[in-house]
Amino acid sequence: MPPPPSFLTTAIEAVVRAGDMQMASFGRTLHVDKKGTIDLVTEVDLAVERMFRDLIAARFPDHHVLAEELGGAMRVPAGPCWVFDPIDGTTNFAHGVPIFCASLALEVDGVAEVAAVYDPNRRELFTAERGGGAFLNGVPLRVSAADQLVDALLVTGFPYDVHERVDEVVGLFAAFIGRARAVRRLGSAAIDLCWVAAGRMDGFWESDLKPWDIAGGALIVAEAGGRVTSLTGAPFTSRGGDVLASNGRIHAAMLDVIQRINTAP
Repeated sequence: MPPPPSFLTTAIEAVVRAGDMQMASFGRTLHVDKKGTIDLVTEVDLAVERMFRDLIAARFPDHHVLAEELGGAMRVPAGPCWVFDPIDGTTNFAHGVPIFCASLALEVDGVAEVAAVYDPNRRELFTAERGGGAFLNGVPLRVSAADQLVDALLVTGFPYDVHERVDEVVGLFAAFIGRARAVRRLGSAAIDLCWVAAGRMDGFWESDLKPWDIAGGALIVAEAGGRVTSLTGAPFTSRGGDVLASNGRIHAAMLDVIQRINTAP
């Protein structure tokens, strides 16, 4: 009997399969439900997640799975746990905007060891293994060299309860607009993180995130030479709910902006 596929091989297979399923339905009429006022889910999210769960159950039946639509243990379980977002950027997907992906990390005791993010619109596969570097379609990734905020292109996202927190969210956004070269808002945290890793963006911040949004992308940034922390500068954990990722050179300056806004009277 042949050996089971490696964890990275499985991760790549899963996200590429997910991307194929996404593109088969993209741009067509979809059934869209609401999980919250502006938080959407489609039948494609559910179909992709079921495909993934079947794949892991067949290959690694003793592994845990935490994924966006059908749940799992939010507490860190002992041993291996696959953390999966079947469509990161569902709002974009549902509106026909071609910025979305499948995002996956294999955590062991809460620490990401393998990551794969696949953007099917650009056919870009981002991968990383802890200690082994980060890659885009097999080519090594490296973060940017920008060392001042005024030279930096930043990216962020807004939480699903933004309607109740407009002043807070826009206040921080405005603070970065006043310091950076430009700020973008793409609608997919996993792509945001991968673009930091690729040097397209210099820094990314966002709050109120789930593990499946950031577990894979955070490892890819770190393995590309970047720095990843919480918004307070504490060590990053996928269960922490927020993230600040950068090329490392502008990290302290970004933390300073965040602290100033959070401590303002």
